Amino acid sequence: MAPTIEPVNTSTAFPSTTSVVIIGGGIIGLTAALTLAERNISVVVLEKGRIAGEQSSRNLGWVRKTNRHHDDIPLALAADRLWAQMPERVGADVGYRQAGIMFLGRNEAQMAMHAGWLKSVEHLSLDSRLLSKREIEKLVPGGVGDWAGAIHTPSDARAEPTLASSAIAKAAMAKGVVIIEQCAVRTLQMSAGRVSGVVTENGEIRCEHVLLAGGMWSRRFLGNLGVSLPTLPLTCSVLRTLPMEGPTEIAVGAPDFSFRKHKDGGFIITQRGKLDAFLTLDHLLLAKQYLPQFRAQRSVLEVSLGKPFFNDLALARRWQADSVSPFERVRVQDPAANQRLNNDAMSNLKAAWPVFENARVAQAWAGTIDVTPDSNPVIGAVAKIPGLTVATGFSGHGFGTSPAAGHLAADLVSGHAPIIDPSPYRFDRF
Repeated sequence: MAPTIEPVNTSTAFPSTTSVVIIGGGIIGLTAALTLAERNISVVVLEKGRIAGEQSSRNLGWVRKTNRHHDDIPLALAADRLWAQMPERVGADVGYRQAGIMFLGRNEAQMAMHAGWLKSVEHLSLDSRLLSKREIEKLVPGGVGDWAGAIHTPSDARAEPTLASSAIAKAAMAKGVVIIEQCAVRTLQMSAGRVSGVVTENGEIRCEHVLLAGGMWSRRFLGNLGVSLPTLPLTCSVLRTLPMEGPTEIAVGAPDFSFRKHKDGGFIITQRGKLDAFLTLDHLLLAKQYLPQFRAQRSVLEVSLGKPFFNDLALARRWQADSVSPFERVRVQDPAANQRLNNDAMSNLKAAWPVFENARVAQAWAGTIDVTPDSNPVIGAVAKIPGLTVATGFSGHGFGTSPAAGHLAADLVSGHAPIIDPSPYRFDRF
C-alpha cells in the first residue's frame, strides 16, 4: 500500500503552448517547475499518473551529505540551504528537521570505510565526525548493540515525502505552473533539428524546451528516441510504525536496518542492507556496465527472476506517437513490500534498541529506484536532441538533493548560471 500524500487539485485545462514542458510530476520535476516559475517562465508539468505517486513519496525522507561521493556533495550542500528555506518559500510545512544523521559501524573494517570517506571530503569542511561507542550511547540511548563506532553529521536532516511534493506543487501552481495528471507524454515533436513540442495521449503542446524528469521511466522514453540511458531498477521495502517513544530524533543507519522519526511520532524503518533486484531485460542489456557495481554490492542485492521480468517484457520499447505508450499502460509503479525484509529490519532493530519491541506497524510499502552505473544522477542536456534536458537516475538520493537538483535542471533549461558545477552529472559521461 502506497503512502498517502497530501492531496493536490491539479489542472483540467490543456494548454496548446508553453515555454517549458516537464515530463514527470515527481519532486525533481516539481522543484524545477517552481524555480522556472519564479523566473516568470511558463511551465507545464505532465504526469502519467499522479504527482509524487512513485518514489518521490515512497523514499525514506533523508536529507544527507554523509557518505555521498565527494563530487555529489556540492549539490547536497546547496540542497541543505534550499530545504531550510522551503517552508517559507512554499508557505507550508514540508517536515524539514535538521536533526542529524548517524551511520553505525559494526567492526573496524566498516569504521575504516567511514574514516576513508571523511578523509576524502576533508577539504569541504563538513561537520561530520567519527564517534566512539560511548558517544553513540549518549546520542542514541538505550542501545545494547556492540558497535565499533559511528560517523555523525549533525547538519544532516529529514523531510516528509508525503508533504513536500504536494507543497511544492501548490506553490508552483500559485505562480502559474500548469500541472496535469493522468496525461502521459508519448514522444517529442521536432522542427528544424530541435525540440518544438511534445505529443501526449491528449494532444500536442508546443514548447521551446523539454525537461525529462521521469525517474525509472526515463530510460524507456529515451530508448524510443534512439538514445541510450543506462539505468536499472532496484526495489526498497519500507515500513512505518504507529506513534511510540523512541531513542532519538537523529536518523540512524546500521548495516542491516535504519530508522528515523516520522512527523506523527512513529518511525520509518527499512532493511538498509538489502534491496530487491527483480531482473528485467535491461539487466541483461546493461550487464557489462554494471559489473563493477554488482561485484561491490552483491551482498546487498536480493536477485530474483519472476513476474516483474515478464511484466517488463510485455511493455513496448518502441512505439509511434499515435499509439498507446507504456506510460499509459502502467500509470503508477506500485511494487508490493517484501514482508520478509521488513520483518528482518524490525528484528535487527529490536536486537539493537529494545525499545522497538513496543513498535506496532502502521503501514508497509515499496518503491522502485532508478540506479546509474556510478550512482550519481544525470542532470544535463542531450546533445543528440537539442532542446531536451534530462534530470533522472538519482539512485535513491533524489529526495534529499531535490531542491538543488531541480534548481540545477531549471538553470540548464533556462540558460542561467548553474547553482553548482554540473559537470559530474553530464549525460555523456557514460
